[in-house]
Amino acid sequence: MNIIRNAQIGDVKKIHSLLNHFADKGLLLGRSYSALYDHLRDFKVYVDVTGAVLGVCALHITWEDLAEVRSLAVLEDMQGKKVGSQLVRACLEEAERIGVDRVFTLTYQAGFFRKQGFSDIDKNKLPHKIWGDCLNCPKFPDCDEEALQCTVAEVLQA
Repeated sequence: MNIIRNAQIGDVKKIHSLLNHFADKGLLLGRSYSALYDHLRDFKVYVDVTGAVLGVCALHITWEDLAEVRSLAVLEDMQGKKVGSQLVRACLEEAERIGVDRVFTLTYQAGFFRKQGFSDIDKNKLPHKIWGDCLNCPKFPDCDEEALQCTVAEVLQA
């Protein structure tokens, strides 16, 4: 049976490989080993019975009432099987548990996030604090990702 659980130290190399696979395709921002170890507690992994990481997603706290869903990646052969949806929901449940009201994402997969209950937002309405990661992106300052956000309670009650 496949499960979602908090990432562990032993998952870092698998997470790194999965994220950088999609980063090489220009679909998300890659993460260094150092960044993954620094933010390991942000990550949830979708694993099979053998412990293989089939998907990953992170909830990164940015402010007292705002967090970001980021680094969502699912192996190609697992896409279309609700793995991404389950990972996003797990992150939203975590946000609710710790008292975060709003969650945003910057993504090239806006349609997917709209299906999860996120709505479009102007990037300029997001706090400047979030742009720290953007400095590491090869597309900076010409970001072509779309910004979306949701109210956690509304999405989880839908």
